[in-house]
Amino acid sequence: MKRITLLASLLFSGFYSIAQSTDSVGRLHTVEINAYFIKQPVLSLPASVSVLSTGMLAEQQPFSLVPAVNSLPGIRMEERSPGSYRLSIRGSLLRSPFGIRNVKMYMDDFILTDAGGNTYLNAIDASSPSEITVLKGPEASVFGANTGGVVMIRTEKADSALLKANISGGSYGLLYQNASIQQKWKDFSLNIHQAYQRSDGYRENSAMNRKYVQARPQWNYSDRASLGALLLYSDMHYETPGGLTLAQLAANPRSARPAGGPNPGAAEQQAGIYNKTFLGGLMHETTFNRYFKHVIAFTGSITDFKNPFITNYEVRKEKTVGLRTYFQYIGDAIPLTLQLGYEGQQTHSDISNYDNNRGVRGNPQSADQLNARQQFLFSHLTFQASDKLLLEAAASVNFNGYKYGSLDAAASALARKNFDVEIMPRFAASYMLSEEVALRASTSRGYSAPTIAEVRASDQVINTSLQSESGWNYEGGLRMSLVNNRLYWDAVVFRYDLQDAIVRRVNDADAEFFVNAGGTDQSGLESQLIYWLIPTRKQGILRSVQLKNSYTYSDFSFDSYQSGSEDFSGNRLTGVPKHMLVSSVNLGFAKNYSLFIQHNYTSDIPLNDAGSVYASKYHLLQAKASCRIRMANGTSISLYAGADNLLNEDYSLGNDLNAFGGRYFNPAAKRNFFAGLSVDL
Repeated sequence: MKRITLLASLLFSGFYSIAQSTDSVGRLHTVEINAYFIKQPVLSLPASVSVLSTGMLAEQQPFSLVPAVNSLPGIRMEERSPGSYRLSIRGSLLRSPFGIRNVKMYMDDFILTDAGGNTYLNAIDASSPSEITVLKGPEASVFGANTGGVVMIRTEKADSALLKANISGGSYGLLYQNASIQQKWKDFSLNIHQAYQRSDGYRENSAMNRKYVQARPQWNYSDRASLGALLLYSDMHYETPGGLTLAQLAANPRSARPAGGPNPGAAEQQAGIYNKTFLGGLMHETTFNRYFKHVIAFTGSITDFKNPFITNYEVRKEKTVGLRTYFQYIGDAIPLTLQLGYEGQQTHSDISNYDNNRGVRGNPQSADQLNARQQFLFSHLTFQASDKLLLEAAASVNFNGYKYGSLDAAASALARKNFDVEIMPRFAASYMLSEEVALRASTSRGYSAPTIAEVRASDQVINTSLQSESGWNYEGGLRMSLVNNRLYWDAVVFRYDLQDAIVRRVNDADAEFFVNAGGTDQSGLESQLIYWLIPTRKQGILRSVQLKNSYTYSDFSFDSYQSGSEDFSGNRLTGVPKHMLVSSVNLGFAKNYSLFIQHNYTSDIPLNDAGSVYASKYHLLQAKASCRIRMANGTSISLYAGADNLLNEDYSLGNDLNAFGGRYFNPAAKRNFFAGLSVDL
């Protein structure tokens, strides 16, 4: 904890000196975000939250969310090969060999995460979000089972008639195209978004192909009520090259996993993922008067999932239904806001495994069905105790469990596994030291039941002994908005004590399984600095300069973790870098030219629980230059070109953790380029 205090002091001193040396020309707008039901000024919000705005997303390459998400403190997004995403919030990557688990995700109040705890974020097109809000740390009091955090994706609202199209290409066979049409009538609006993306990949057997379409209609049928819907379909295939040993990495980093022992190689087995997902939702909102409001949202999804792997060919059929609803009261005489609500989901999964005969489904190995369910009641209270003091209290009562049995078993014959009923509280406060400086503190309890992919992992054994993980999180933070809102700084220190942490292991047959690993001690510091050195102006060659910096310090270690005869207690938490520093500059020039440059430093990463293998530290430099041309008829044409890994580093954006046979390494692409154009009508 002394190291965290020292780092906080150093960051504060540097921030203070920057603030004192600037003048106060050009006032910027106060930022408001929608983190808990209603918009609130970010300065006084008693929570650790980061936002990727429309402008921040537009700075980055249009075909990937990875660089943008990694610019936020406390968050790490990985892509082992094109389309193979992993997401970590404060170390939650420990449970995710692939995919996204232990993080709850929503899109416009519709539930993206299924009842089994899995989220197919890679099914969504990178240009679909107009804003991404990330709540860091356990948020089970309002959003149910999670110990990592919550991600809320906002799509663009159709406020006027608009047609947009974009096409880009790049190294390693990259082709990306998207188009959006927006139309608004008197009471009805519609936004349709379509995208196509393909890539050959840097490595052998790492090609990717995704077709995507999304519709977002909205009907405001009265002054006080509206009906909205979300429809999306994604058809995705990406190949998985597999991990390499250190010797194989040195010999040929572009190769796929070769044959070894009795097992063929990844290319020979045509290893990859086929995912067809349809998600639909319907939401109704009613404002009864200035005090009361009701919101209800139904979500349903169907996923057809296939995964030819080295040792088997897995097929999953998944169906999910979900409901989220709440009543809201906003006080007048008493300055409080209260929400009372319910969320429930059920996911039915038919999972079958077959022999993999060079990418062709062979003889059956096993077949099971699992029905996951999760539901919770929640309450959230915000009370403005004084002009300076904001108090917040929230709690949820959680019910989780699943049924399981052979695929041909009747529903009545399925065995049942129920987890203990869990109460998840959260208490927080924010105090305004002045109009520009706010302190905050919070404590909350996180809880996450095992996901279906952990209960029945690739070893094809239903592990009913796997227990939920839970823990208490304590944090304190400071926010400042100075120099007429040109300079914003947010810093937080936290400690999270997680018990029964779920970790991945691999057996001798190269099949994964999961165990509870005692606990983890997670102390950290997160800092985000945004400074408009030159606010937007209409004169001069240099029209604007914005500097951004985020820093993450993660002092994470295992506590009381014994595996057989090995004691891993005190070892660094697997898959988590101790330091991440991301800095960027956005330069705006005359005639609508701009240049964006981002540097990412990531320290070494332990790749196994024993702490005997590490991924090396790296410096990743990225850039994007663009020019916007405005036509006389109102059409806007943007030309852009960019580069990734300008320093030509040897690095990975996602290694395999606790890999069998030393196959840890998934090398990322060397220096590569992209270019494209977009048109707004």
